[in-house]
Amino acid sequence: MELTFTEENYLKAILKLSLSQDKTVSTNEIAAHLKTAAASVTDMLKKLAEKELIHYQRYRGVWLTEEGNRIATRIVRKHRLWEVFLVDSLGMKWDEIHDIAEELEHIKSDLLIDRLDSFLGSPKFDPHGDPIPNTQGKYTLRSQLPLTELQPGQSGLIIGVRESDPPFLKHLTEKGISIGKNATLLTRDQFDQSIHLTIDNEPLSISGKVAQNIWIKII
Repeated sequence: MELTFTEENYLKAILKLSLSQDKTVSTNEIAAHLKTAAASVTDMLKKLAEKELIHYQRYRGVWLTEEGNRIATRIVRKHRLWEVFLVDSLGMKWDEIHDIAEELEHIKSDLLIDRLDSFLGSPKFDPHGDPIPNTQGKYTLRSQLPLTELQPGQSGLIIGVRESDPPFLKHLTEKGISIGKNATLLTRDQFDQSIHLTIDNEPLSISGKVAQNIWIKII
């Protein structure tokens, strides 16, 4: 089935929203995510429903069909593999790669993506810590908690971020925070929820909002 880039972007958006909320997705949620008008979203949903890629019921929401889920998962797989390639093979920074991967994810060749996966050593996670679906569409799951869950004196390994917006990633880079580093909580300010910690033994303070968007694994 041939789809436009826009149709593929809608399917990926519905998948992301449904996974993060564990429920059907509303027209307004899709419009906000894609930064477009609700009327335009409604028109596109009707097209996707006609192609049997989504179930769409007015006032109840939207969810993917089995085929829609398969296509959306394949797009996510391509996007995240390209992000790994851009960082590991081209030396790009993790805040530079999202928009480029957004373009590359629409390449149709399954052969190319399978070769890319093999070339990269079949990575399980992208540079932001998000799981990469395998050829069967299965994700590698792992235990993870927001940095805010650390207790004073407790340590965790930074394994991902909740948001991958370039400004946020640049902020983390400026703070010396990246995947693979150890974080040890020192104190938490009860007034503004700011966090005082060490990152690889270097003292640092970050806001509670930033800490909430960093995934860690307790060590």
